[in-house]
Amino acid sequence: MASRHLSLLWCAIVCGATLTACQPGKNLTKANVDEVLPGMAKKQVESILGLPTSVDLKEYAGMKKTTYVYTQGKDHVTLVFWEDRMESKETSLTE
Repeated sequence: MASRHLSLLWCAIVCGATLTACQPGKNLTKANVDEVLPGMAKKQVESILGLPTSVDLKEYAGMKKTTYVYTQGKDHVTLVFWEDRMESKETSLTE
């Protein structure tokens, strides 16, 4: 009986983690992209823009460079992080 409860608990944890990881990104607007400022941590950016459409990780001389790309239709936002801090932002959003 205890193993059945553990199996159900494990299933609930896995399902919850899967649903959290699959959250769609937030709607990209110029206003929320303008809220993203240099020096912000990845988690701060994710709280504003949601999860990125794609992530590219590279390492240079022991430093980690992460590029977040958000796409929405023809619009895109590209954010570059060194370690955990946002360094640059490029966007096609104009309105």
